Amino acid sequence: MQLEAVIGLEVHAQLLTDSKIFCGCSTRFGAEPNHNTCPVCLGMPGVLPVLNKKVVDYALRTALATNCQIAPYSIFARKNYFYPDLPKGYQISQYEKPLAEKGWVDIEVEEGERRIGITRIHLEEDAGKLIHEEGARGAFSYVDFNRTGVPLIEIVSEPDIRSPEEASEYLRSLRDILRYLEVCDGNMEEGSFRCDANVSIRQRGEKGMGVKAEVKNMNSFRFVQRALEYEISRQKGVLEEGGKIIQETRLWEESRGVTISMRGKEEAHDYRYFPEPDLIPLKIDPSWIERIKETLPELPGERKERFIREYQLPPDDAGLLTGNKALADYYEKCVKLYNKTKIVSNWIMGEVSAKLKSKELEIEQCPVTPEMLTGMLKLVDKGTISGKIAKDVFNQIWESGKSAEEIVEEKGLVQVSDAAEIEQIVDKVLADNPAEIEQYRAGKDKLLGFFVGQVMKASEGKANPRIVNEIVRKKLGR
Repeated sequence: MQLEAVIGLEVHAQLLTDSKIFCGCSTRFGAEPNHNTCPVCLGMPGVLPVLNKKVVDYALRTALATNCQIAPYSIFARKNYFYPDLPKGYQISQYEKPLAEKGWVDIEVEEGERRIGITRIHLEEDAGKLIHEEGARGAFSYVDFNRTGVPLIEIVSEPDIRSPEEASEYLRSLRDILRYLEVCDGNMEEGSFRCDANVSIRQRGEKGMGVKAEVKNMNSFRFVQRALEYEISRQKGVLEEGGKIIQETRLWEESRGVTISMRGKEEAHDYRYFPEPDLIPLKIDPSWIERIKETLPELPGERKERFIREYQLPPDDAGLLTGNKALADYYEKCVKLYNKTKIVSNWIMGEVSAKLKSKELEIEQCPVTPEMLTGMLKLVDKGTISGKIAKDVFNQIWESGKSAEEIVEEKGLVQVSDAAEIEQIVDKVLADNPAEIEQYRAGKDKLLGFFVGQVMKASEGKANPRIVNEIVRKKLGR
């Protein structure tokens, strides 16, 4: 049985506005529980919501950046359901007439470029948050309404995704776009970028859809990929054994590496949508769209192509550097100071990124400024320090905040380029290793690296590698 997965993703992105979507309460993350609330977002009797214009601006930026058609006329609706963290008993969202439809995002996968369609982008308010605790008197659940009314856009993809890897790449590409637009910080751990997945299985080549399960509770790209891998395997197993897939909502349980049934999957009619009577329809004038277009930045795909063209970078380098706007900005600041673009790319993707990862920091928090990094690279070019010593200097710049020049002077790290001095070290290394000389002259060419390494070790990494290689080759006669 040749089966394939059909995956559609629903992404909720929290918008980076200072205030909530329908009231003036702060959206600041981490405030004391129930501190950022008011009668409007708590749904008290007699209050009226007022739409935050910046929310619409940010949603329009996203719609344009994802090639969507923007509706001149959209309507807010009440989505009725009853959870402890939903104080009104309904959520203000959009249903029949969303803000934008029919867009797409292009992603890069092993097979090449894939286009993932976007069904719709609509505006809605967030719900609150339940906090579960075990105490001396038993288990308790608390409700924090700070998140209630925080503005969201929901981005619903077409069921165009065929693998967990494609799903992960789509999410990364979408998050990169939102970050470039500066409309969402994309923080999955804090819940400002959340994803639900609809997964079904069908015979390969079929056009219809299988019965789908919705998977929730995935707060990292790794969790999304692992949850989808498990759910696809589970559904294929059920079908291959002659069973039937049940339409339901399932939760990803990371500790066990499984999805578990949560409830039967709701349909649209279960929410009893009807137009929100307290909000007038949202009309988008063409001039509003044109104003937003003028503010759009260079997006990740465009910047990648420019890096390939302008800096002569391989596509993989350009893709990694431009996936994060702040990282791309850091790179461009470096190449303005030091125009060897591939060397800068190697250092940023190598030493800089490794150090950031080990310290769990973002590039914005990097203590090695572009001026510091390029200053060190210029010392390598001048022959003041070797590439090997440069790695030690980089670590000391990171820890001390001093310039490369200061560190090299203080530590006496200046590279030795005096041929006579290096020749003395080479002579001693060769004298200490007669057996290896014999093997090298007998054809074991790889031993050249051994001799060079011994010389570099004896010079504490200070000898000029180019001169070392020249002298060693000359002395060995090959």
